[in-house]
Amino acid sequence: MLDSTEDFADEHPDVAVTRAAYDDVAELYTELFRHHLAGAVLDRAMLGAFVESVAGNGSGPIADVGCGPGRITGHLAALGAQVFGIDLSPRMVELARVEHPQLLFAQGSVEQLPIGNEALGGIVAWYSLIHLPPDRVPHVLSEFHRVLASKGHVLLAFQTADQPDAVEAFDHKVTRAYRWAPKRLVRLLGDAGFAMIARMVREPGPDERFGQAYLLASKVR
Repeated sequence: MLDSTEDFADEHPDVAVTRAAYDDVAELYTELFRHHLAGAVLDRAMLGAFVESVAGNGSGPIADVGCGPGRITGHLAALGAQVFGIDLSPRMVELARVEHPQLLFAQGSVEQLPIGNEALGGIVAWYSLIHLPPDRVPHVLSEFHRVLASKGHVLLAFQTADQPDAVEAFDHKVTRAYRWAPKRLVRLLGDAGFAMIARMVREPGPDERFGQAYLLASKVR
């Protein structure tokens, strides 16, 4: 299913910056977030709904895109999903393989997914689009559409913008990132050939600065 994951010749210069930044914090990130889902009931609810939606369609495996050390990948596997992870950072991929040796992880870019056409039943992008300049996000959503089978599902998680239709840069602790107004990403999903199933916005938790949003959609054309 996975094609070659080593060709980054056409990547944008900022991608190398993001890769290096996550390589540098990989161990700390793994320790900080290893048990984060245990106290995140709404996050688990969205992930559970996503897994059930994919299973109900029966259309193939799930890719956790931007998987980091595999915490979401492992959670989805524990829910019974057939899932694998892809991450830009080679150090994150190494740690994911240590944390979850029973699962498949590979290095790859969200902008050039190493996956064949219509090969997947689902894609999770759990805070995986936030470092992309906004003008490149439509291409990534088109990539998601390309690799998803008919009626496949996508789940996005991201920080919310303050303005109702805005994209706002913010000082992420790892590297430059962007917050999105949910309605703006909903519109881009529609343009890419997806229909909305559910959207949720929650208030910031004790260690969060911004609201958090989750969009669940399915491929319709």
